[in-house]
Amino acid sequence: MLVRTPADLGAVIRDRRKQLDLDQATLAKRVGVSRQWVIEIERGHPRAELALVLRAIDVLGIRLDASVGPAPDHPHSESVDIDGIVARARKAKP
Repeated sequence: MLVRTPADLGAVIRDRRKQLDLDQATLAKRVGVSRQWVIEIERGHPRAELALVLRAIDVLGIRLDASVGPAPDHPHSESVDIDGIVARARKAKP
């Protein structure tokens, strides 16, 4: 699935952070940002600085693939169910 919006990317970041059992403060420290920045990016803040977003996904071990066309099968890679992540994020909102 493709990440199409800042909210989609925020949901992926939040899900991966939780998979790694990191709290927002720990992720913030590793990325070199404030906890507030992590909160905003996880909520899909559309004006987050690209360099910081790339640093965050690197810290979390998220692979960013900028290929054109359909993704080739990678039997040894971990796929991300972005639809499931976004659906869980929407359910969790108060």
